[in-house]
Amino acid sequence: MEFSSKLLENAVNEMSQLPGIGKRTALRLALHLLKQPKEQSQKLASSLVKMRDEINFCANCHNISDSKLCEICANPRRDEQLVCVVEDIRDVMAIENTSQYRGHYHVLGGKISPMDGIGPGDLTIPSLVEKVKAGNVRELIFALSSTMEGDTTNFYIYKQIENFNITTTTIARGISVGDELEYADEVTLGRSILHRIPFESSLKSL
Repeated sequence: MEFSSKLLENAVNEMSQLPGIGKRTALRLALHLLKQPKEQSQKLASSLVKMRDEINFCANCHNISDSKLCEICANPRRDEQLVCVVEDIRDVMAIENTSQYRGHYHVLGGKISPMDGIGPGDLTIPSLVEKVKAGNVRELIFALSSTMEGDTTNFYIYKQIENFNITTTTIARGISVGDELEYADEVTLGRSILHRIPFESSLKSL
């Protein structure tokens, strides 16, 4: 792809590093920005820099937050002893969109995947286990994607906490095997949360 401007080429190269954005799409976006008032581009750039510099991760659940605690953990109307374990922030958003869940979350930051060099110590599993040990959890809901890595992560966490007196459940398999949670429709995902089953029962099908 030939560019008449090195500045344009640099902008396209940077934008094309974003997921789902190829060189042609990046070029179209860059040219669109050039047609807009300069203030709009400055506002976009400023908001991105501000987000990157100032955003926090919730001290309790590891969700993104503007303060020490996210809005979910800080909400007194949420059930703090009901904890839904998810892979990442997008899964929190997906479940929240169902309006069917009123507990807290715990964001792992990924799944155990030896092939990718991701082990339990690379995730937030230790702080989750500490919550359980401290007696702050009544029920733990496993809501990871139904993939080999998701099932492995669920089982690892289960083995860490099985001797504690808490209920462990998993979302009902209205979510197709191999599907990522964030792509499930809201009705199916909501029903899966409501009709969750004991985690021990799910082990029989593995």
